[in-house]
Amino acid sequence: MASKTQPDDNPDDSSAPLIEHLAELRTRIIWSMVAFIAAMVICYTVWNPIYNFLTQPICHALESRNQECGLILLKLQEGFFVAVRISLLGGFVLAFPIIAYQMWRFVAPGLYRNEKAAFLPFLVASPVMFLIGAAFAYYVILPMAYDFFLGFQQGPLKLPDDGAAVPPGVPADSPLAAIVFQGSVDEYLSLTTKFILAFGLSFQLPVLLTLMGRAGLVSAAGLGSVRRYAVLAILVLAAIATPPDVISQVVLFTVVYGLYEISIQLVRRIEKKREAELRAQGLWVDDEDDA
Repeated sequence: MASKTQPDDNPDDSSAPLIEHLAELRTRIIWSMVAFIAAMVICYTVWNPIYNFLTQPICHALESRNQECGLILLKLQEGFFVAVRISLLGGFVLAFPIIAYQMWRFVAPGLYRNEKAAFLPFLVASPVMFLIGAAFAYYVILPMAYDFFLGFQQGPLKLPDDGAAVPPGVPADSPLAAIVFQGSVDEYLSLTTKFILAFGLSFQLPVLLTLMGRAGLVSAAGLGSVRRYAVLAILVLAAIATPPDVISQVVLFTVVYGLYEISIQLVRRIEKKREAELRAQGLWVDDEDDA
């Protein structure tokens, strides 16, 4: 007499798909790591030009004050770690398209055709918006920030020979104590990369909100109703991410708030498109006001 075996009695039937997914994930991670390491090695061989590019904002700010552009090494091994940091940052940027492609290849088989068509534009828009935000930080915010920070320098100056306009408590024959910028290479690169990453991530706001609107997690009306709280959050972000300079804070607030308003319009456009599709299928139900 043949015995019947229920599908749940064989654990291999349910574990096989999971093992296949894990194997696929491992393959994608390995390819991503190989691409990242290869890109990092390439960037390490040309870290000096990358360093020269990243130091242009501070060099222009110093040259405008007739000062020589130069950063110092405070530790013996600091130069090597600076090269490694530049290699890591450049390697990630260079390998990001390959990493994003591997992520897409892992996720795409589990999506329907319409879901692929909806998700792919966001995958392309995300790095584009990050680059726009990073460029905005590099070409607009960093020059203003470093010009503000360098404004606290003093001298080196000497007092007039006739002793006029001598500050209280300072002998007439004594020079003023100079306050001159002598920045550390590691500290400068750390501050610069923080600015670039912060603005690059801030410019992901339209991509994130539009994707959430596509998934039905947020609505244009909902985003509009919390506009006052969004303004407060953006003000806090502008105060944290920028130096205590009113101009740079106003610029950041204006840009991020503009992106928030653009996100509302994009979500509203998605809602109208979804409504039109449901109406065409006869599935749309108009909300009726209560009598």
